[in-house]
Amino acid sequence: MDTRQLAYFVAVYEQRSISAAARQLDIAQPSVSSALQQLEQQLGTLLFIRLPKGVQPTEDAERLYVQACQLLSQMQALQASFNKPAKRLLFRLGLVKALGVERMSQLLKEFNSQLPGLELHLVEPDEPCDARIINIRQLKAGELYQPLWTDSYLLALPAQHPLCTQPEIQLTDFKKLPLIKRTPCEAWDQVALALSKANIKPQIRANIHTIEYAIALVGAGIGCALLPDFEMQKFRPDLQYRAIQGPALTRELVLAFDKNQQHQSAVKLLCEIAARA
Repeated sequence: MDTRQLAYFVAVYEQRSISAAARQLDIAQPSVSSALQQLEQQLGTLLFIRLPKGVQPTEDAERLYVQACQLLSQMQALQASFNKPAKRLLFRLGLVKALGVERMSQLLKEFNSQLPGLELHLVEPDEPCDARIINIRQLKAGELYQPLWTDSYLLALPAQHPLCTQPEIQLTDFKKLPLIKRTPCEAWDQVALALSKANIKPQIRANIHTIEYAIALVGAGIGCALLPDFEMQKFRPDLQYRAIQGPALTRELVLAFDKNQQHQSAVKLLCEIAARA
């Protein structure tokens, strides 16, 4: 009996399927089946009842599972106690505001998991940093970039607002429309300029900085706000989104870095992750 056989057994027990366990372990199914048969022969007992779809653990399998998990955990702890700690790698990443919690969390999780010893510092994009996630308009001379996301801006309205009956919002609708101003916001600057040219004074009800507060205030019926069209926001029952007639309100987010750092391993990895994102 060895730890490989026990690891295969635990995977089959948890998945209730030899084929599913093989996929989880990323090995061939016959290897799992062979290891199980060897383990059953060595223990002199049947561990699983083979069914047309999957397997059913026996009482002996239930007892072995607890002991196998304890043993594998002890083996992992023993091995970890002899592993040398990874060399710390300080990486400063500059971020503009309102990037979206879910997609940024996924990107940073993948980045952190592939760089042992990573010490990640999130800073303002104008501070000294190794790379920046910014609007493409903020690129500096000597910077290269990898495209990340293109966001469209829509007007978020309370679900019961009369303008929700319209397919899109006209500039003239802003004459008596209560607004929540969020700064910094590229789309707000464009809309404010268009309103100024049309001699329309925006009716500001609140000045805030974060998307979360904007969503909450719109949902509370205090006003309307320009927000990037993240997927996670579409399904709130208390909000409706409408496009604004006129030029498309978009921003292109990129991963920017100094051209002298393009071969740095951490920057290269982050570019690969950004390309997949």
